[in-house]
Amino acid sequence: MNPNPLRELNKFGQSVWQDYIRRGEILSGDLKRLIDEDGISGVTSNPTIFEKAITGSKDYDQSIRKFVEQGLEGAKLFERLAVEDIQMACDLFRPTYDRTEGRDGFVSIEVSPKLAHDTAGTIAEARRLWQSVNRPNLLVKIPGTKEGLPAIQQCLSEGININITLLFAVERYIEVANAYVAALEKRAGEAKPIDRVASVASFFVSRIDTLVDQQLSAKLASARTPAERDPSYSEKIEGLAGKIAVANAKDAYQKFKKIFSTTQFQALAGKGARVQRVLWASTSAKNPKYRDVLYVEELIGKDTINTMPPATIAAFRDHGKVRATLEEGIEEANRQLAQLGEVGVSLKEVTAQLERDGVDSFAKDYDKLLQGLAEKREKILAGATDPMTASLGRLEDPVNSTLARLDKEKFSRRLWDRDPSLWKTEPEHQKIIKNALGWLTVSDSILEHVEQLSSFVDEVRQAGFEHAVVLGMGGSSLCPDVCRATFGAAPGYLQLHVLDSTVPESVSRLEKSIDPARTLFLVSSKSGGTTESLTFFKYFYDRVQKLKGDRAGENFVAITDPATSLEKLAGEYKFRTVIHGEPDIGGRYSALSNFGVVPAALEGVDVRALLERAERMVHACACCVPSEDNPGVKLGVILAEAARAGRDKVTFVASPEIETFGDWAEQLVAESTGKEGKGLVPVAGEELGEPASYGSDRLFVYLKLQPDGDHGAKSRAIESRLGALESAGHPVVRIELADKLDLGQEFFRWEVATATAGALLGINAFDQPNVQESKDNTDRLLAQFRAQGRLPDDAPLLKLDGIQLYGQGGHAAKSVESYLGGFLGQARPGDYVALMPYLDRTGENTALLEAIRAGLRDHLRLATTLGYGPRFLH
Repeated sequence: MNPNPLRELNKFGQSVWQDYIRRGEILSGDLKRLIDEDGISGVTSNPTIFEKAITGSKDYDQSIRKFVEQGLEGAKLFERLAVEDIQMACDLFRPTYDRTEGRDGFVSIEVSPKLAHDTAGTIAEARRLWQSVNRPNLLVKIPGTKEGLPAIQQCLSEGININITLLFAVERYIEVANAYVAALEKRAGEAKPIDRVASVASFFVSRIDTLVDQQLSAKLASARTPAERDPSYSEKIEGLAGKIAVANAKDAYQKFKKIFSTTQFQALAGKGARVQRVLWASTSAKNPKYRDVLYVEELIGKDTINTMPPATIAAFRDHGKVRATLEEGIEEANRQLAQLGEVGVSLKEVTAQLERDGVDSFAKDYDKLLQGLAEKREKILAGATDPMTASLGRLEDPVNSTLARLDKEKFSRRLWDRDPSLWKTEPEHQKIIKNALGWLTVSDSILEHVEQLSSFVDEVRQAGFEHAVVLGMGGSSLCPDVCRATFGAAPGYLQLHVLDSTVPESVSRLEKSIDPARTLFLVSSKSGGTTESLTFFKYFYDRVQKLKGDRAGENFVAITDPATSLEKLAGEYKFRTVIHGEPDIGGRYSALSNFGVVPAALEGVDVRALLERAERMVHACACCVPSEDNPGVKLGVILAEAARAGRDKVTFVASPEIETFGDWAEQLVAESTGKEGKGLVPVAGEELGEPASYGSDRLFVYLKLQPDGDHGAKSRAIESRLGALESAGHPVVRIELADKLDLGQEFFRWEVATATAGALLGINAFDQPNVQESKDNTDRLLAQFRAQGRLPDDAPLLKLDGIQLYGQGGHAAKSVESYLGGFLGQARPGDYVALMPYLDRTGENTALLEAIRAGLRDHLRLATTLGYGPRFLH
């Protein structure tokens, strides 16, 4: 058995802490498991982590109810909740603290971010938290701002353990380290013990690369002079991307070694003082081009700590490589820092901005936490019910049994550990699955770049663009279509269009509705080689070039995975920019990635709020949540058990304002589970009927937007019919959305549910054999067309009144009606009828097809699906 890379880090003098805390993880035993199995020896927390844990789970409901009855609210209520968590975590790590004689085993709690520039207030709050938690292995976090420095020194001199957070600049780090030494000298001078005074200096890493890379890209884009256009200049800039954060950290570590090897500190060490260890924070890779464990592997060294979020812990456990890297390439790191200044990027200004932004971000998250806590308090007082309820009838017992079994099998833990054996054991399947689970954490990654995305949107608006057109196909273009239909363009933002049809009339209709010169075209393809997307690009580039000449490229943006042929094409045609997707996410799971978020931002959707809602669902579905309380896993179990009982037609019903969500979910469920001769058949957009219209193969899912708004009568009609269906024995799941932005959480809920259902049904939910089969068939037909000048021309069974009827032979077709009657007469209970028109998707066509669809359903009592070509589900 291979050694655990996390434990291997200890051999190089580095401790591993977890940058995450929540009550469910503590009470479920998951945190204890991390201590025992992975050697995790500490925890860091902050208001952002608590906000997601408290508002996105039921973990705290009982304590909130108890404290509310005591009259607590706002900041006091939060502090009581946080202190309880911190005390429990401290107790779990106490054996580590004792075993290492106070060197390790710490848990951090942060003073209010509102006090970042208030020295006296910080000191007072640090004292109160130290006394409230009352554990020797507590670290109180104080930001390393200018005003924080005297508070840090004072608290340390009083024997309060301090974690200095939000450090970016090496110069500020030196001040922090000196403050620690000065505090110890003061205590020693007062004959007070210094052997158990602990402190760590938290140096934030990845955020430096995020901002520096942004500025480097801007330098390349604005290159004008001959020197700037010289290839050596661009090579120098490109060579610095993704390097400065590690170089800066290595520089800080060299300063650490120097400070703590002086005779001044050695005198203190003789009295028992320990070094102030450097803690690497913000170590998850935010750029999909970079290795996901980059900021762990490159910063391994003695007397350091790496605090990692759960996803990075799982990634490093899986494929981390361990060696003493922190003191490698010091000269190269110094050269990179010097070159950064040479190309006009000031690291001093970057770190100053990051400190300001960090303080501001944590303060906003603190406000959000208090707001979310107030909302949860009101819901608890009002006795609010779960937003997802299910009337399952005969399915209830098997659902409950499977939920209990999944807990015994640690399904949620294995899902978040990205264990491919949940779905398949064959190596070829497992390879695909392991590289397809990035959607679990993508919302958090994209949140890190929201400000950068907002700047891009502002740039586009200021450039005079009025329309944005997604040139895509399939799963990656469906989320933009949902956002287009649900939100519409906000005032002053771009009108969003989605072109994923090769029907000539659809292309022509779109072209007539836009001014190509004032339109931003988003060429969207994960692989970079999607035929339809590239064909659309060539068509519209020609149109724009006729209007703007050599400047046509500024109307195009590529959204694609790193290093694809599309990225190369974007460089050749001088696209405005390239925005990367995540290579470990498939198209149909990409709603919360740049493929979905960028188009939404261009039309003015509050994507930060959308992603934050998604994050609430992420935490509601966390590994420590029991399956019964896990919204995504529970829904997946319902879907799977319904399928096993013959109710495999998942029928979506939705409030009118959000009805297009069903189109996205249809693609997700169908392409993920419809294979190997089994799976689920999603039915979206089918008008809800009376019980007599249905067979016994349905599961109904109703997504209801609260409040009803202008559609109260429609909502009452839906509820009436659903009630009748329940009475007739059909299972019904209801999901309530507080507002449209709750679609963010629904995207994630359904991704988890689909993955869970696939696992239970023994299906690889992440490959797409039929999609590839279709592409191969298309390539074969196009090759024949190139060789022979025509496509295969099958003979019609019937030609009559302008109608040509094609189909399987076997009997002569005397009329359209007789053939269709014979064809539909073959249908058996449990079958479904798929309408797949290759037509322009107009309101008139849709109304006609829906009428046909309803008639077929009512007459045959079969599920019906409607999909326009070439997007229809085949």
